[in-house]
Amino acid sequence: MSSFGTLFRVTTYGESHCKSVGCIVDGCPPGLELSEADIQPQLSRRRPGQSKLSTPRNEKDQVHIQSGTENGLSLGSPIGMLVQNEDHRPHDYSETDLYPRPSHADWTYIQKYGTKSTSGGGRSSARETIGRVAAGAIAEKILAKANGVEIVAFVSSIGEIAMDRNPLDPKFQKILSSITREEVDAVGPVRCPDETVREEMVKVIEKYRDAKDSIGGVVTCVIRNCPIGLGEPCFDKLEATLAHAMLSLPATKGFEFGSGFFGTTIPGSKHNDPFIFDESNKRLRTKTNNSGGVQGGISNGENIYFSVAFKSAATISQEQTTVTYEGKDGVLAARGRHDPSVTPRAVPIVESMAALVLVDQLLIQKSREYGINICKN
Repeated sequence: MSSFGTLFRVTTYGESHCKSVGCIVDGCPPGLELSEADIQPQLSRRRPGQSKLSTPRNEKDQVHIQSGTENGLSLGSPIGMLVQNEDHRPHDYSETDLYPRPSHADWTYIQKYGTKSTSGGGRSSARETIGRVAAGAIAEKILAKANGVEIVAFVSSIGEIAMDRNPLDPKFQKILSSITREEVDAVGPVRCPDETVREEMVKVIEKYRDAKDSIGGVVTCVIRNCPIGLGEPCFDKLEATLAHAMLSLPATKGFEFGSGFFGTTIPGSKHNDPFIFDESNKRLRTKTNNSGGVQGGISNGENIYFSVAFKSAATISQEQTTVTYEGKDGVLAARGRHDPSVTPRAVPIVESMAALVLVDQLLIQKSREYGINICKN
């Protein structure tokens, strides 16, 4: 499906080399101050051609609101947003009419639909995420107004070069508590806040770029000031809906929440998060946060943090042996423009998907609270 969400519902449209891409957002509350200026910053952080570490495809990715607002305010009706594809080159993909690209979606799309987009990855292209990012910017504005929610993602590994994500490490917890988007972008195109590994990450991406190859990495995300009580028991636990959102992104291969796999290596006596009473806020908090801000599938008010693994991009310019759709041996060297590592550009996409999950869960919880108040009265 091309739709995501329950009360705050997003439908994306478009292929990588068609005339435009975008989305329709249904469920945005009326009266929200909203213009293209609220949406453009995240799209500009996502757009291609930002540095020598990304694809040279040159797209401005200027967003145009088509409906759902008037005089700078949301109307409560569906919000349509459009971004033109300006630097598309469908002729770069003529070989894919003959050869399915290794580890790409060409073969599976044909098996499922009996056809596929003749240029680029079609709906499997990362260009589809433009609609997600545009919708996420609206979600973030609602979350900021509702509870001062902050969502910040950053690159924590490229290939085998990784910063320490041990949840017991005070340095890692300090980054989660204080890192800002401005700081993430200021450190350079690799978007890693750890100066001890940042330059090595750049060198790794450059090495694979020069070899016409690609390399994967991990994006870590933290959510601060999340309201307590978001998430549903059992099937729609908050970490489960976040995992659904993140693993729906192109090139994702793994999701790790809170202490993640590290949490399997330490006993419960060390992994458990003891409760303490916060005098300043007059509520319970946890002394540590191995749970990642969620217990029983419901947010507990602590920082929510998780990591998403992005594989090496499937489309590379290096010659690869493959076969034609008829089964004849051949060699394919893609001519399109591709990221040597998709990981740095995935940072705002991860943030946007997190915002879409949270705003949907917030509206669901608010509707429940409304029902509780009716019953009490």
